[in-house]
Amino acid sequence: MSNNVIECVELRYQEGTSDKVYRTSIESSGPGYVVNFAYGRRGSALSTGTKMPQALPLAAAESVYRKLVQSKTAKGYRVHSGAERAIPVADNAGRDTGLRPQLPNAVTDKEAAVYMRSDVWCAQEKYDGRRMLVRKAQDGTLTAANRKGLAFACPEPVAAVLASVRGPFTVDGELVGDRYWAFDLLESPAGDLRLSVYGERLTALEHVLGPVSGNAVDVAPTVFGASAKAAFVDGLRNAGKEGAVFKDLYATWTEGKLASGGPALKLKFWETCSCVVLRVNAGKRSVELGLGGRGVGSVTIPPNHEVPAPGQVVEVRYLYVAAQGGSLYQPVYLGVRDDIDAEECTVEAQNLKYKAAA
Repeated sequence: MSNNVIECVELRYQEGTSDKVYRTSIESSGPGYVVNFAYGRRGSALSTGTKMPQALPLAAAESVYRKLVQSKTAKGYRVHSGAERAIPVADNAGRDTGLRPQLPNAVTDKEAAVYMRSDVWCAQEKYDGRRMLVRKAQDGTLTAANRKGLAFACPEPVAAVLASVRGPFTVDGELVGDRYWAFDLLESPAGDLRLSVYGERLTALEHVLGPVSGNAVDVAPTVFGASAKAAFVDGLRNAGKEGAVFKDLYATWTEGKLASGGPALKLKFWETCSCVVLRVNAGKRSVELGLGGRGVGSVTIPPNHEVPAPGQVVEVRYLYVAAQGGSLYQPVYLGVRDDIDAEECTVEAQNLKYKAAA
């Protein structure tokens, strides 16, 4: 006998090539109620689960349900249907800034050699931080957004420098601690630059932010020419940096990530993976990591980080996975990711790197 659905909602997330659906409902179960969910790519078979190991009173189930919906809308999902009883999403919906970054596709060392030789492409460091776009309005108001376009607090040192720049603008870059590395300008005091080629946007970026660079804000160094790019990439690799990014100097701006190729490409020197914390290991500063509900090993939490809670999404660096179904080898904890959904933490979505056959 099927459960009676008391309340339900369908949420959708559409950005770039992402087209995801998340459904959740309150359903009767014996004398109580449970909150069930289903998620996946729209039009494909959905993964299902429940948020409760046992049935609860209706008021408790409603609380779990509303918190779940609010957490999804805070990450960019929008109500598509259902919600007849008015789920309170207005506050979170207002966090969507409308800003979206351009995201690079990955390339191998062999593929990267083509872009290093070509004068059409420049090279920059791939920073190990948090993506941040900042828009300064005509009235001087600053709005910072993460890679999903959701507003968050810009560090005060960075905000103070950007606020000192005359006129409105929209800049894209990477926040590393309290230092902001700017690498693209989407809007300048003169107008919208999205239809300008990257070489022109770089020149405009230097003009707008160059005078204030050197404190909490810097314009990312850009390298041109085959020999200079090769030396630059070798230097990044030897210094233990995360990687390099190659950008087409003659390409206009595009939103999100293309299915393949594109005007921005990243070469990573080591692998990273977003995992869900399954549990905190008793008596240790370490947590068990999971992908798609399956354990993929544990990682030690450094003293300068708080121990993440079960259910949180975290980023780790690793060398490789020995084989299908194996654990991450030599994982290093990088921090919590509040801009990645738990549903994105699967073996398939994370595109794990496996050890090369002998």
